[in-house]
Amino acid sequence: MKTVALLSLVAVAAVAFVGAAPTAPAIPNTPAGRALHAWFVAFDSGNRATYRRFMQTEEPARLSRLNGDMDFRQMTGGFDLKKIERSAPTRIVALVEDRLNEQFARLTLTVNNAPPNTIRAIDLEAISRPAEFALARLSASGLVDALRTKLRQDAAVGRFAGAVLVAHNGQPIFEQAYGLADREHRIPNTLQTRFRIGSMNKMFTAVSIMQLVQAGKIGLDDPLGKILTDYPNKDVAAQVTIRELLTHTGGTGDIFGPEFATHRLQLRTLADYEKLYGTRAPLFKPGARFDYSNYGFILLGLVVEKVSGQSYYDYVRDHVYAPAGMTSTGSQPEDQPVPNTSIGYTQSPHGRWQPNTDTLPYRGTSAGGGYSTVGDLVRFANALQNHTLLDAAHTDMMTTGKIDMPGGKYDFGFGESIINGVRCFGHNGGAPGMNGDLEICPLPGYVVAVLANMDPPAAGRISDFITNRFPAR
Repeated sequence: MKTVALLSLVAVAAVAFVGAAPTAPAIPNTPAGRALHAWFVAFDSGNRATYRRFMQTEEPARLSRLNGDMDFRQMTGGFDLKKIERSAPTRIVALVEDRLNEQFARLTLTVNNAPPNTIRAIDLEAISRPAEFALARLSASGLVDALRTKLRQDAAVGRFAGAVLVAHNGQPIFEQAYGLADREHRIPNTLQTRFRIGSMNKMFTAVSIMQLVQAGKIGLDDPLGKILTDYPNKDVAAQVTIRELLTHTGGTGDIFGPEFATHRLQLRTLADYEKLYGTRAPLFKPGARFDYSNYGFILLGLVVEKVSGQSYYDYVRDHVYAPAGMTSTGSQPEDQPVPNTSIGYTQSPHGRWQPNTDTLPYRGTSAGGGYSTVGDLVRFANALQNHTLLDAAHTDMMTTGKIDMPGGKYDFGFGESIINGVRCFGHNGGAPGMNGDLEICPLPGYVVAVLANMDPPAAGRISDFITNRFPAR
């Protein structure tokens, strides 16, 4: 974009920009600063035509991502500028907060050196809320009142449909369901409604693996090939360890993409996934870095089957769900109706809500895709903390941070973060038409379970709202 055109756009929208965030810090009058200001104006407007005009002039190569950018704008509600961290003529780094989810991000914008100083790159990295912007803690009753108001507002405008349970020291202090489990037949969500949970299954897989470790049947540093002796790719078999699979550092890659779309309904067992993806070499030297791998947790499910002699589904039923008292959790095939299961609804590019049926796998796996209730998730959290599923040493080993990742650390099948000074661990899950989060926060004694039959971040924004406001100890 030419500097003159950029300044013209800024001048037209300056009042609206300042009015949206009256306490926002001043943006430096540099090429990068002016570009940042103009991007805020265009993006925060939420107007497709305004944003398209901006991108056509400023970054035409990004026009192919217009729909995605507009979906992102709808999901976030736009951003408020909170702080300029670093500023140079052609590069500026800012802290921003999205307006709907209270999520902080670090925005880095770089412009080209020569006039007209068009944008070269815009990067947004989600980060934990900085301590200097900590939200005020509430009393227990104040938290419940604020949460009830938040949920009522979000449900009324279509931002939340699902169920929420907050427990303190093992006892519920808030539990309520909102919206419809089946929009066509007007069936409401209840606390007994089962919701698909996506990647939250990884917690159950991790517990299963750690039970086998605790029993001395496998070792964390065993290579995969010691257990799956006929695994097709010999480099993966020889180099990737159980520990690396648990921490997403094995380089085993994902399962989603064109191959999955083609074979979605033919992938019926964990062995089917191995047949489709098992010849792939590691994406990088195992152990070198974190790279979220659904396929790695498929392999862990196969380890459970090989070592236990049971199917993965039977093992978690007998050794995780049953001892924890989880009577409404499972992964039955999608062609077998399960009572009280909600329909997931995903929003089309035209804004219409439609069932996510055509995106679902044949069956949930050790990497994700099962279903549960908020009550069962809290029972799972209680069983972990009471050492019903694992002894104290192996529970701590599993849920203590190992690998840095955006927003916190990854443990063994659990994510860990410091939220407003409070350590929590758990796992979320998200895909079209489904979103969930479980947060276990031992020191203040809270457990938060949120499940939604809507696109992310419907559940995540509610979980974050709660955990950011826990009462002071």
